[in-house]
Amino acid sequence: MSLIRIKDATDPATWGPAIDEAVNAVGRGELVVLPTDTVYGIGADAFDPRAVQGLLDAKGRGRQMPPPVLIPDVRTLDGLATDVPDAVRALAEAFWPGGLTVILRAQPSLAWDLGETRGTVALRMPDHPVALALLRRTGPLAVSSANLTGRPAATTAAEAYRQLGAKVPVFLDGGTAPGGVASTIVDATGDVLRVVRLGAIDLAALAAVAPVMAPRPAADAVPPAQPDDAPTDDAPADDAPPEAPAP
Repeated sequence: MSLIRIKDATDPATWGPAIDEAVNAVGRGELVVLPTDTVYGIGADAFDPRAVQGLLDAKGRGRQMPPPVLIPDVRTLDGLATDVPDAVRALAEAFWPGGLTVILRAQPSLAWDLGETRGTVALRMPDHPVALALLRRTGPLAVSSANLTGRPAATTAAEAYRQLGAKVPVFLDGGTAPGGVASTIVDATGDVLRVVRLGAIDLAALAAVAPVMAPRPAADAVPPAQPDDAPTDDAPADDAPPEAPAP
């Protein structure tokens, strides 16, 4: 395995050149692999439709499962979403960076195409220094788990390379990702906040910050544009193989 594409990003004192290469790749409309606080992710400029399609193609998945968008700061919410409830702001202040994904109505003026989102966007601020360092330079990234669809999510840059290889020019190696529990997802597109999936943050912790409704029974319809996670995360489309947790 060639290590040329894998860039050491384990030390903030020396990771500058690696971050620079990743930023340049994103600027060229290419893909990058980055560590997050769950698993490794494959990322693309959220505002470059060709790059986002390249991400889906690299994973071997369709537009029916659009990737969530990772952001560097709570203040980015208003640039990407509209009609953000005060309760969502409170949740973001309490749990970002961290294991909370929020589904919101996307700003209608944004020139992006994440897939079949039905006018919504799933946003999260990851709790990982390498991811945040990159996001502060690139802005919002569409990010999905760094694996081929139906294969286990990568917890190291080397595992991601073995699956994605030449499809990605830069792999940021931030050490072993923790894996484990996926993010909790809250749908804020309706009249009330509803938990879509319980994960890293439990219902009691959410309710202590803002009024939320418990998850719907499995037979109920799911809300629009859920992140492209796996069975323990969001239910995939009927024709989609099981997927590991997305970042």
